[in-house]
Amino acid sequence: MALKSWVESANEPGIDFPLQNLPYGVFNYRGETRIGVAISDQVLDLRACAHQGLLRELRPEAVKACAHETLNDLMGLGSETWSVLRKQLTALLAASADSATQARLKSLLVPMRDVLMQLPAEIGDYTDFYASIHHATRVGKLFRPDNPLLPNYKYVPIGYHGRASSIVVSGADIRHPNGQTKAPSATEPTFGPSRSLDYELEVGIFVGPGNPIGKSIPIDQAEKHIFGLCLVNDWSARDIQSWEYQPLGPFLAKNFATTISPWIVPLDALAPYRVPAGIRPEGDPAPLAYLASADSRRTGIDVELEVFLRSEKMREADIKPIQISRGNLCDLYWTVAQLLTHHASSGCNLRPGDLLATGTISGPEQGSEGCLLEMKHRMEPVKLPTGETRTFLEDGDEVIFRGYCERPGLPRIGFGACTGKIIPSDDSHA
Repeated sequence: MALKSWVESANEPGIDFPLQNLPYGVFNYRGETRIGVAISDQVLDLRACAHQGLLRELRPEAVKACAHETLNDLMGLGSETWSVLRKQLTALLAASADSATQARLKSLLVPMRDVLMQLPAEIGDYTDFYASIHHATRVGKLFRPDNPLLPNYKYVPIGYHGRASSIVVSGADIRHPNGQTKAPSATEPTFGPSRSLDYELEVGIFVGPGNPIGKSIPIDQAEKHIFGLCLVNDWSARDIQSWEYQPLGPFLAKNFATTISPWIVPLDALAPYRVPAGIRPEGDPAPLAYLASADSRRTGIDVELEVFLRSEKMREADIKPIQISRGNLCDLYWTVAQLLTHHASSGCNLRPGDLLATGTISGPEQGSEGCLLEMKHRMEPVKLPTGETRTFLEDGDEVIFRGYCERPGLPRIGFGACTGKIIPSDDSHA
């Protein structure tokens, strides 16, 4: 029998945040910033829970961490602490909780509509990977039709260090970036707003306990260092990128903004939706020993991912966003555990609150492209209900990502929305 909550709306089918989810976030309410847990359309205030003695099964340092304004300290305490906290919160919010407990908790719930979500952690470092072979192949074909994948792709998880300071939470406007671009027929570059602004559908991995500098993280211990997952939109200016990326890779084309969803879904909530890692095609090399898990049967996660687009004209006409693509996290060539282990394999020290992202997630079939650049292989551009078309994003466009796990007999586990609207570029350089 499915576990029920005394928060009645949490038992409704199809919601993102049932009792079985309990994702963590940071919210501002009446001028105060606190850690919270999402339950249906409510936020449970963990600072208030800590101060009222409702988290008595936790060690003192864990109770203290729940009263902070970011999740970093809680992230650093490790999976045993997270499991105890999750068990305690589930008991407090379950329908089996006694009436006195329910009465106390009701006063600690805040409607989501009344809060302003914040970044969930102080993100010290941000690394973006390139873990979808379908994305890498499609993009590679645009530039190297006869040799889309470089020789190292099937051996090493490719990534680059992104910009942590420009990570913003869902709902923040995205300023259209300026930069240098060079048309193929031009002799010199010009400076101005990007004409090829794109989104990238990704999943983020928040690091829990880190590792000392010089010490690696074994693959079979990697998930003990993962606090949870969120959605990521790594906005990209493709024309700026094509001019600057050689010889050192992405720079200004990707450092102007990255949007993340505000709720971090713990791995324990995703456990029922684990699947085998993607099967590598015959003839592909096996992962090197340090990336080879002893048990690959449940190292993938079945997360459905959807992209919606709404233009300014659509909003003016009160037309809902339209879905333009759909993918799945389990289509990755490299698992989240492999990404984390590879990152630390050189002795690089990861820290609580660091963010890793998968890179654009795409599937093999048309309709599963994780960005507009990949859709160039289609015969026609994206068509909107207003008669507009899109090959790349324009000012006023709003991009919405949604992610969820769903399976017969199990509740839906959602990530909430990851949204951003494009506003005009800064003209101070004109």
